[in-house]
Amino acid sequence: MRIDKWLWCVRLYKTRTLAADACSAGKVSLNNVSTKPSKEVSIGDIVVVNQNPIHRTVKVIGLLNNRIPAKDVPKYYEDLTPQEEYDKQEMMRMMYYERRDAHTGRPTKRDRRDIERFKENNW
Repeated sequence: MRIDKWLWCVRLYKTRTLAADACSAGKVSLNNVSTKPSKEVSIGDIVVVNQNPIHRTVKVIGLLNNRIPAKDVPKYYEDLTPQEEYDKQEMMRMMYYERRDAHTGRPTKRDRRDIERFKENNW
C-alpha cells in the first residue's frame, strides 16, 4: 500500500492530496528515511509525520483498502509519540488562546492595540 494512501486512510491527514504533498515536502519519513508518496508501506514500519508543532511517530500494525471510521484507527497503528510532543501542542494551543468576558462586545481600537502590544512583549 502507498504511504500517502495509508496516511489518509488512518486519518493522519484530512485528504490524500495533503498526505502526498507532505510526503513530497519531506515532512514524512518511513523507517528514518524521507519518502515519496508512492513508497510502499508494510506492517512493522515506523512512520514519523511532522505536523507542526509536533512530530508524530506511529508504528504500522495493519494495512487497509479504504478510509476507516475514527474509532477503528487504533487497530491499524500504534502511537509511539512521546507525551512531551502532545504537551508542546497543548502549550501552543493555550498560547494562542484569547479569552474575553461574555457580553463585553468587540474590542475598541485602543483595546486591540493594547492586546497586540502585550503579545509582542510576551512572545
